[in-house]
Amino acid sequence: MQFAPVFRSEWLKIRTVRSLLATLFALFAVTTAFSALAAVDPEDQGADPLFTALSGTTLGQIAALAFGSLAVSAEYREGAAVRLSLTAVPRRGLWFAAKAAAIAAAVLAVSLVTSLAALLAGSAGLGDAADGLTSADQVRGVLGGAVYLTLMALFAAGLATLLRSGVATLSVLIPFILIVSFVVGDALGTVVDFMPDRAGQTVLRGEPDGTLGPWTGLAVTACWTAAALLAGAWRLRRQDA
Repeated sequence: MQFAPVFRSEWLKIRTVRSLLATLFALFAVTTAFSALAAVDPEDQGADPLFTALSGTTLGQIAALAFGSLAVSAEYREGAAVRLSLTAVPRRGLWFAAKAAAIAAAVLAVSLVTSLAALLAGSAGLGDAADGLTSADQVRGVLGGAVYLTLMALFAAGLATLLRSGVATLSVLIPFILIVSFVVGDALGTVVDFMPDRAGQTVLRGEPDGTLGPWTGLAVTACWTAAALLAGAWRLRRQDA
């Protein structure tokens, strides 16, 4: 069986599930709105202008995580959908690769538009404080932000395949990001720089001040994502649908 028709079928699933489309809309709306709000906060005027303009990404990523987990967990509701999918595509690795590719394509497309809109809204709010942003910084922020959101969605998809539950996946990831990373993360020293969210978000900063640079941080997030996808693929192959 060819990859292309399997990918098209998974792409069709995403387009026809309203909850997934609503999650993508939330990704755009939340990221853009909070970037605009953060930019007009006087306390942020002296902060990193690139990160301030794209700061909505830190909340928008929750929608990306929800999209990745829901796209997979929908298959496991009562087990019917995943059994039907694997009957149509007996090669489980092929099916999982096509699903991951469809998730990545959808999130990347929306995230590119979202990151650009967030940057424009945030820069407008910053006013003169945004004058120091170079074209290279802005391009890196938009492209890097889109890739980061895509990796986080795939990270959630891999964990959802491993856990076979969207609720369980979000119950692990959201507290991890909102509590461990932001609340107690600084107490962990340089270890926090290698967490999947904090590492990837270095690409959003004009001048990263941690252990990792913009692209090395994104590479760390990519490694976390690859590990989650491999773990999900392992369980998919080893256990019954």
